[in-house]
Amino acid sequence: MISLGAPWLLLLLPLPLLVWWLVPPHRERESALRFPFFRRMAEAAGAEPRAGAVVLSRPLISVITAALCWALLVLALARPERVGAPITIETAARDVVLAIDISGSMDAKDFATPEGERLQRLAGVRQVVGDFVSGREGDRMALIVFGTAAYLQAPLTDDLTTITELLDTTEVGMAGPHTALGDAIGLSIRTFEASDIDQRLLILLSDGSDTASRMSPVNAAEIAADRGVEIFTIGVGDPDATGENRVDLATLQAIAARTGGQYFFAEDAAALEAVYARIDALAPRETETLSFRPRQSLSWIAMGLAALLGLASVLWLQLRGRRRATVGAERGAA
Repeated sequence: MISLGAPWLLLLLPLPLLVWWLVPPHRERESALRFPFFRRMAEAAGAEPRAGAVVLSRPLISVITAALCWALLVLALARPERVGAPITIETAARDVVLAIDISGSMDAKDFATPEGERLQRLAGVRQVVGDFVSGREGDRMALIVFGTAAYLQAPLTDDLTTITELLDTTEVGMAGPHTALGDAIGLSIRTFEASDIDQRLLILLSDGSDTASRMSPVNAAEIAADRGVEIFTIGVGDPDATGENRVDLATLQAIAARTGGQYFFAEDAAALEAVYARIDALAPRETETLSFRPRQSLSWIAMGLAALLGLASVLWLQLRGRRRATVGAERGAA
């Protein structure tokens, strides 16, 4: 489809006609030879001498070419453009960070599947989280794993396949044997600093109690709340265990409460799937839709045609003048 970016400029088309009608012709004084018997010659010829002016005429082709060039230049100013089919782009309206505990306690094989099989906690978590990630198409996600320290495995990206692949390659103890909940929250806050999206969600999964953080998890959660980060916490494991193997449900509840998020506990694969389904319902995928039509300017075509017409007209007039001069010379010689 062809459209004009500034169609109101077409109002300039009749401007030369207005100038021709309203502005008087250009006057030039020319020197003349005066002799005493001019009046007698005029009377003999039957003419009546009087003061006046001669309006020079122009070749018709010059007038037509000038009109066409003016119309083409005005058309170029009106910005003709080819408008393409609409293109729709969906961008994420919320960024999500997954923080997964891979401390030593995640090696326990007490994670029950619906079939009754006992899996390693991390293996069961990987299955459920992988399905959750694949269903978040359109969100930007980042992956953090933590143990004694927290590590950013993948920054915010819409390449969810890479997130899943990186999660599948993680092993228990890769980040150390202890649990650093506060450091994981702090690293998540720094990860969100690279985002210009206001809606930020952290999903924090842990099966232990904080024993290695440099900052209290609750204090880190308060900072996250100030930065607009909402935290959903998920506890897995055994709350009745002792030492580092005991999941600290009270801390996870306090973290979620500080940021206006939600707390969940999952003791097996079915419960964890239900948790992530609940999170998906509470925080559905949000996107911003941008639609635009590509535009290709065609002004250069009109300007090019005007230049070609003007050049052709000048050449034709030059050739016409030379031809007349040659004919006049031949007649004079005869």
